[in-house]
Amino acid sequence: MKYPAIDYKSYLELDKLLSSQNMKSTEYNKPAHDEMLFIVVHQAYELWFKQILHELDSVLELFSKEYVQEKSMGVIVARLDRMMEIFKLLQMQIPVLETMTALDFLDFRDMLYPASGFQSQQFRLIENKLGLKKRLTYNNANYKEAFNDKDKTELSASEGQTSLFECVDKWLKRTPFLKDEGFDFWQDYKKAVQVMLDKEKDLTERNKLIDDEIKQKQLLQIQKTEELFSALFDKSKYDELVTAGQWRLSYESIHAALLIQMYRYEPIFQLPFRLITRLLDIDETLTEWRYKHALMAKRMLGTKVGTGGSSGAEYLKKSTETHKVFSDFFQLTTFFIPRSSLPPLSEGLLKKLNFNYQ
Repeated sequence: MKYPAIDYKSYLELDKLLSSQNMKSTEYNKPAHDEMLFIVVHQAYELWFKQILHELDSVLELFSKEYVQEKSMGVIVARLDRMMEIFKLLQMQIPVLETMTALDFLDFRDMLYPASGFQSQQFRLIENKLGLKKRLTYNNANYKEAFNDKDKTELSASEGQTSLFECVDKWLKRTPFLKDEGFDFWQDYKKAVQVMLDKEKDLTERNKLIDDEIKQKQLLQIQKTEELFSALFDKSKYDELVTAGQWRLSYESIHAALLIQMYRYEPIFQLPFRLITRLLDIDETLTEWRYKHALMAKRMLGTKVGTGGSSGAEYLKKSTETHKVFSDFFQLTTFFIPRSSLPPLSEGLLKKLNFNYQ
């Protein structure tokens, strides 16, 4: 054997791991059977959070380089895939916890004050490293006030580091292929959009199957769509929307993200498209997890205040809508146009996108 022998129990340090479920109800001589489940589920969450941070830190390291190699992109997407599967697994733990009834929880809930799941420092680190910026206040104070000095310092440090959102923004900015001989994506896309909107307007005006009131409503909707597109085509208008908090990605990155998604079947865009899709999936799954957590809190607590002093289920419900990172990619689908309307790619560009090495 090349390395010293080790057994399963020693390798996993099971004595340490399995002796860390110390029930407060037993300590206070008021045994509550379901407290063991409560502890195990939350410890399992923290172990998975540790794995997510391990994957996320490696992704950030690869993405932080000036030039991200194609090989690295494969690794990045694979590790985001793994994170995604873990997030789905976290959702599956909620039904297990819900086998504990509200009355079961009340047997030991009073022994937990002022501890709260909000104080999961690892989860707050995940949010910061992903790129969460818009955050609800917790108990009318900055979220870091719920932590001890050591954890506060680490959380503050993570806020100062480049997040995954910022890495993706910088990477998208460097996307080539937006302009090539015989092809200018932004100008060609702008013309295609105008043709599409003019066609919709013309069909609506000539439609004899609808009355004037419905026709005017449809024309007004087309006008609103035109206004949305005009903000996208005007950098100064777009920058105003960024300042107002409606967008976060840079103007150049928006162009690149649209190019990648609308021409996603070109071989060179496959991995970038999978990356964007995975970021959408992560945001969506985290939103679902927060929502299910809010429902569970409502089921367990009703309108009671959370053990940490927050508004309990109400706080969790609000965070479902507020605590999102990659919402720009969700908004971008507004600006997709039918494949049949996409500007054709030049022959030279098609060769580059198809890894043509002849």
